[in-house]
Amino acid sequence: MTCCPPSDRTASARKQTSFPAAGSDLSEVVELAGGKFLMGARERVMPEDGEYPARAVKIWPFKIDACAVTNIRFAKFISETGYITDAENYGWSFVFFSLLARPDAHERLAGLEWWRRVEGARWDRPEGPGSDVQDRMDHPVTQISWNDATAFASWAGGRLPTEAEWEFAAQAGQKQARYPWGDAEPDDTTFLPCNIWQGRFPHNNTGADGHIGTAPVRSYDPNPFGLYNMVGNTWEWNADAYRIRSLSKSAKLINAEATQTGGRVVKGGSFLCHKSYCNRYRIAARSFNTPDTTLSHTGFRLCYS
Repeated sequence: MTCCPPSDRTASARKQTSFPAAGSDLSEVVELAGGKFLMGARERVMPEDGEYPARAVKIWPFKIDACAVTNIRFAKFISETGYITDAENYGWSFVFFSLLARPDAHERLAGLEWWRRVEGARWDRPEGPGSDVQDRMDHPVTQISWNDATAFASWAGGRLPTEAEWEFAAQAGQKQARYPWGDAEPDDTTFLPCNIWQGRFPHNNTGADGHIGTAPVRSYDPNPFGLYNMVGNTWEWNADAYRIRSLSKSAKLINAEATQTGGRVVKGGSFLCHKSYCNRYRIAARSFNTPDTTLSHTGFRLCYS
């Protein structure tokens, strides 16, 4: 089971928008030489997700943002283009209940009651009317759909990473390390190398790492490639359609749902992940959502060919 809800938005025709390249901010970009690596899990942690078995993949040279796209970068995009995000078009978005002052004032999502449908929630008002990002400009932008992320990428002269590129970058040459820092498992009290849940999900987050929601994009130590927060903090959209090739019975159902909804890969887990519930803050872990879904814990970073 995942901490992410499925989208229940009504599908509608959406005009694809292209913007002239505005030049990428190369001061925040890391150049990677590429090479061969083992992608996927070395053990069956979440077999229903299709992360196992590991397989050899060759990656061509590419560049990648050192950090997830921030609110300040996304604000510049909006200012220069007038782009309207999916959350604005639909008029609402999903917000995690503990981030809300009055969670019971909003519609619960059946089966995943910690998600609330909040009218007016969007990237610059991530918890709805009355919230803003003025004190979070160096945090990752959230409430961003895959459609929004690809529109930003077009404007910025970049693209979303493939799942293989993202995983190569997160591993940073560490030969199937479980995490960007190695194999050591985070705990709830002393070893807190990334922004994930501490306590008992979903009702008790102790915030032992100093964050209840998102953290600034340069929080914690970078991986050996100099990339920050490749796990935890926010899920990151990838370019790929979600597919499960090592199919079990349960995986067939997930694969069918992803195919029918146009599901896109997300990687890295988020501040809502915990080993007891959503153990997907591992490098090999993966999930998906529909291209128009927007959430409190999903953002993105760009690659450049």
